[in-house]
Amino acid sequence: MRLEFLGKTGNSNEGSCPALYRTDRGTFVVQGKRVTDPDAILDVRDLADDELIVEVPADVLDLAR
Repeated sequence: MRLEFLGKTGNSNEGSCPALYRTDRGTFVVQGKRVTDPDAILDVRDLADDELIVEVPADVLDLAR
């Protein structure tokens, strides 16, 4: 899989993220802070052992358009 950088949040410091990438598979990869809050993790449905959840600001998701 190869990634194309689409951009990062406008509130990012130099070298920091969250960021969004488009893959050569027609999907997206999100780079963000790993969610470790136990209550938030309990709210997620069907989280597989090989998955994790990340938090990103809305302006990063706007880059997918």
